[in-house]
Amino acid sequence: MSIHPLPPPEQPTGLGRLPVARWFVATGLASVIALTGGIVLTVLMIEAVRDAGPRPTVEAQLDRLNAALVVLFVVVVAVAVGLAFIVRYTVLKPIAQLTEQVRTVAGGDFDHRLRVDRPAELAELSSHIDAMRGRVVAAWRTAEDQADELRRSNGELEQFAYVASHDLQEPLRKIASFTQMLEQRYGDQLDDRAKQYIHYSVDGAKRMQLLINDLLDFSRVGRTSGERVVTDTGEALRLALDNLSAMIEDTGAVVTSDELPKVIGNRLQLVQLFQNLVENAVKFRSEAPPRVHIGVRRAGEMWEFSCSDNGIGVEPKYADRIFLIFQRLHPRDVYPGTGIGLALCRKIIDFHGGQLWLDGDAEGPGTTFRWTLPATEEDE
Repeated sequence: MSIHPLPPPEQPTGLGRLPVARWFVATGLASVIALTGGIVLTVLMIEAVRDAGPRPTVEAQLDRLNAALVVLFVVVVAVAVGLAFIVRYTVLKPIAQLTEQVRTVAGGDFDHRLRVDRPAELAELSSHIDAMRGRVVAAWRTAEDQADELRRSNGELEQFAYVASHDLQEPLRKIASFTQMLEQRYGDQLDDRAKQYIHYSVDGAKRMQLLINDLLDFSRVGRTSGERVVTDTGEALRLALDNLSAMIEDTGAVVTSDELPKVIGNRLQLVQLFQNLVENAVKFRSEAPPRVHIGVRRAGEMWEFSCSDNGIGVEPKYADRIFLIFQRLHPRDVYPGTGIGLALCRKIIDFHGGQLWLDGDAEGPGTTFRWTLPATEEDE
């Protein structure tokens, strides 16, 4: 199995740039030079003593010392050669072998086994690394299988979305249309209860259409029109307010904002995000005229936005529940809607790599939502 190779390793710095073999060679040469220099110096000193004309016994001892130095030099050379052989075949060669095997794996051949027979420490290390390699490969294969299954599931969801947008809505439109025609033609023959039943039927069909459309919007996030580019959030807010202009005018709402920055995002989805949040702020209003403010501040590599209102507010204990799909805190006859708006907002923010949450510590009445979006490279 060959997959994408790993990135190149970081280059060592300082003394770490020298391979371990060169360290051994340099240390060995330094030791040999020091030993040779010591022996030469000792021999020169012995010759100087001999030139001074010592007694025969002293000269005999000097001869023995010369012989001992020669023997010592031969032994040291033999030991050095032996150590070099041992280091070469028990340390340097296994390390080079393990390094080459690791390079092969890093190059993309993740099925290549790692195995070093000696020494015991390197053999144990190679076995542990190979075990980790096996686990990574197994997990990767499992992830690939799951990705294939996910792609298949997404294909089925896209097919379902097509069916839902066409085949399921057509019967609903017919139910609503023919029920209204029934009321128009036979309205004078129906009592108040029958007209109420017709109203329930039409309202139910329309709510089902709205629910299907919201579900389609929820399923499309991240799958269609998902390109993220540099986007002006101020322009996105303006388009969202244009879509809500009738609602804002009817309720007398006032929507203000800071100077909004450019972010990395999807324009259509950001418009939908602002529209849902502002719509919720206006919908769940108190007795006072709605006032909504969109704020922003820099938070590291992200922009942190906020949407604050003076509405009825949300208790902190419901901070997680309100982001679940179809979860409502109020009856439908009091506050209309499908209960999918905040779930859609969170999915949009998750797709953009940010976070969306309810600020339970915000000052003042009403509700404050906060969310983050990635900044552009120019801002960084």
